[in-house]
Amino acid sequence: MFSLPIPRTTARKRRLSFLMGLFIATGLLLRAADPGMWIGNWVMIPEQSSSVDVFGSVSLKVDEASAEHLSMTERWGTRRFQEDYLDLQTGGRVNRVEIDHKVFPSNVFMGLRRVVGEDRRITAEWSEDFTTLRLDEVCPVQSSQGVSEMRLRSTMMLNADGTVLTWTIQRPTRPADQPITYVLKQEGYRDACYMEMSDNWSIDGDLPVQAALITLQGVVNEDGPLLYFIYGPEWDFRFTDEIFDYYKARKQFTFRQLRSFRQALTTYRDKVDKYIVWDKEVRTSLIVAFTLAGLEDAIVISEDQIPLVEELGLEQIEDFRGRFTGMSDLEIYRWAYDAYWDRCSKDYIVWMGGDSGSRMRPGVADFGMYHECFFTDLGTDANNPKYAGEYAMADQLFSEMNPMGMCFGWHSYGKDKERDHVKLASSHVIRVSGLHTLPNMSFNTQVPLSPGFKFRNHHNVRPGEVVKPERKVYLAAVQTDSLGIGAWTRPGRGTIPYAWQVTPNWIWMGPSMLEMFYEQATSNDLFIGGLSGPGYMYAKAIPPESLPMVLDKSREFMEILDLSVFEIMDYSEGASIEGNPDLPESVIDTYFRQMPDAVGFINGYAPAYTFKSKDGRVLVSYDYYLSPDRSEAEVVADLLELAAINEVRPYFLLMHVRQWSDITRVKSILDQLGPAFEVVPLDTFLRMAAENPTFEEYTRPE
Repeated sequence: MFSLPIPRTTARKRRLSFLMGLFIATGLLLRAADPGMWIGNWVMIPEQSSSVDVFGSVSLKVDEASAEHLSMTERWGTRRFQEDYLDLQTGGRVNRVEIDHKVFPSNVFMGLRRVVGEDRRITAEWSEDFTTLRLDEVCPVQSSQGVSEMRLRSTMMLNADGTVLTWTIQRPTRPADQPITYVLKQEGYRDACYMEMSDNWSIDGDLPVQAALITLQGVVNEDGPLLYFIYGPEWDFRFTDEIFDYYKARKQFTFRQLRSFRQALTTYRDKVDKYIVWDKEVRTSLIVAFTLAGLEDAIVISEDQIPLVEELGLEQIEDFRGRFTGMSDLEIYRWAYDAYWDRCSKDYIVWMGGDSGSRMRPGVADFGMYHECFFTDLGTDANNPKYAGEYAMADQLFSEMNPMGMCFGWHSYGKDKERDHVKLASSHVIRVSGLHTLPNMSFNTQVPLSPGFKFRNHHNVRPGEVVKPERKVYLAAVQTDSLGIGAWTRPGRGTIPYAWQVTPNWIWMGPSMLEMFYEQATSNDLFIGGLSGPGYMYAKAIPPESLPMVLDKSREFMEILDLSVFEIMDYSEGASIEGNPDLPESVIDTYFRQMPDAVGFINGYAPAYTFKSKDGRVLVSYDYYLSPDRSEAEVVADLLELAAINEVRPYFLLMHVRQWSDITRVKSILDQLGPAFEVVPLDTFLRMAAENPTFEEYTRPE
């Protein structure tokens, strides 16, 4: 069994989660042989159901259900509707139900009508465990050629927890592979609301309202996945609308749109009763307010929203206006540390960085609230005297967290570099999970995998299989950055072999998100693990004694996600070009030792120079970074020149692609390279390189 992180952090929340799980488990055991679980209202999920033509939907109201008796109403439509009331004895007895209307409701556009005044003859039988109800019916119908008796079989099945009902109608006159199927759920089950966000995240624009909404999301989603946001077209993660559609189509969610902060707050007024005011003149006050909001289940507003929340009767618990005027960020965060740090999670922290100045995109704030995180955007550049104090405090915060903790969000673009932030976190064995724009995670983390779902990757080589290369240039393309951030949804996917770096912590952060990606994957899409650890880390910065533990957790995730290739990236020794991205022998040996089932390893982001062949496996570094700014002709010339310089065949050319280049562009480039080049899946690429490692081995000196 694999151990996954507990999704909530406080004792109160863990206790509630445990009790809920116990209640559900006990309930399932008690209800397994109880027909009473059918009682209630059942509403149709349109995305999973056959068309109901003019009526649009069908619902069931079950008033009574016992071993001997069933009473229910079929309602076809809502405003324009037709009802059929069925009062049935079960156990195989024939029930006669008089036909009082002509409508043939499941197929109103077929030339069929019931014969009014005649009887429908229905037998009803339960399965032994009462999870299935079968209705066999003979119904007089009139077609253009006269009256005949139509036979129908309705099979109604409940899922394991009694929340979803699948109703299948089969008729001998209808093709067997085209049954009529309606999927219904308990009324109220997975009902949620959604809103659409704008792309204006300026303090003088929509940030105050949208930040308030995100904190509202953080509060209300404590009670379940209730509020979801669809972000604008410029948002980093482009798939919020696609996940939204997936939840409707595959996860039984029904969403109602909210169109204003007032409507949202009114809708969830029973779940929120406290508010905090941040100071629009001191941007950092908003970041501090997020911390308190998570601890107190409060929303965060600017002064512009005070009249609304007062009208609705919310209680003000803090007002930061003027509190931090004239203070530096370091002084503000020291104040927040003294006020809140002891109450905050030591497993999770949020760096609310990324944008700076008058702009902030706090997409991950709801998740930070959900985990009662401390929020900050302290600088982490150890060599910048301007932020020496901030670096010292960041170092202190990480040192006081639990090992293998997680840092959500992103470093501040205005204070330091990505490499500074990840290096410092890794030195304390803290995993980074970017970005600050990671959206809806308080919602996504509560949508579990479908029952029985297993992650299955599209492997191209079998364990131990030998793949002999020919005298060619073999090229493998890899998209990193959490499935290319949003590149997955862009044109061309599936047309060529392609590797996608998957974020392993989404197993628990957003399990159904990963399920969607795995279901959508084509045979040309190969998922790989990374980055350097179970989250974004730098291997050279991790204390050597901790690296085996880090990789053991990585291996767990690799096994759950069915991954066979692992990616390493390390900029702990400087920038991507001027620095040293290469790995020492001791680090490489640890990866090979701790991940014995991996087909192979890749290294770098921009080109790197570490290559290693060991015990029939290889570590290969990127030889090319596909810049979005280079024209296709320039890229083609670059690749042809690399092949000319590396004249020994086979030549293994590993290419990294950023999210700004969709696969249509990549394919267009590769199609121009000629027959001497072959694009292959990454696992095949590594297996062939292991069979004939024509690269010159190099590792960084210890």
